[in-house]
Amino acid sequence: MSQQETPKLLQPELIPGPYPVQFKGHMWAAWLLKLIGWRVDFQGLPSMQGVAIVYPHTSNWDFLTAMLSKWTMGMPIYFLTKDSLFKIPLVGPWIRWIGGVPTVRSSSQGVVGSMVEVFAEHERANTFFWLGLSPEGTRKHTEGWRSGFYQLALRAKLPLAVVRLDYKKKELKFEGFIKLTGDLEVDYAYLRKMYEGAEGFNLHQAAPIRPLPSQESKK
Repeated sequence: MSQQETPKLLQPELIPGPYPVQFKGHMWAAWLLKLIGWRVDFQGLPSMQGVAIVYPHTSNWDFLTAMLSKWTMGMPIYFLTKDSLFKIPLVGPWIRWIGGVPTVRSSSQGVVGSMVEVFAEHERANTFFWLGLSPEGTRKHTEGWRSGFYQLALRAKLPLAVVRLDYKKKELKFEGFIKLTGDLEVDYAYLRKMYEGAEGFNLHQAAPIRPLPSQESKK
């Protein structure tokens, strides 16, 4: 192996704390979250850029819980949404204000490629940009996870935040931050352990933690 090559990880690397990127949350959001019986377990971020995956996603209620949690933490995390929504008066500015980023599917680079460039720009400028994604891509039951989050974290060499949205404990918890190996079987086995026991609002709608069969066949 040449000196320029990076040794391949045998399993995802868990990034240890303490985490230097800290925020000051909003007391009103923390009060509302406590009022509905939820809590947040968050100790900061390891870097200025990264990808956070939130699982399981099985209900429209997840959005409300996630937004209250976001404001409780004070973290300006972003999320992807349809670019057509940004053209609607009042709705577009509101979505952008709460952290929405338009998904431009017509880009020649594809969604993942265009987002890799966005992250590269933020890295060069040393500005904050964390993107929150649902690996299922929908609240309805699917046969596995979509590959976008995985490709993005690998191609942009970003830390991946594993976030549990657990209705059993009524807790949104940052379980840990990992560096993926690029081996689907190894990485997904590790993610299954990290999400073990997490329950969504609709138990039977959570997707199994594995690549969608169509994507797994392309590895």
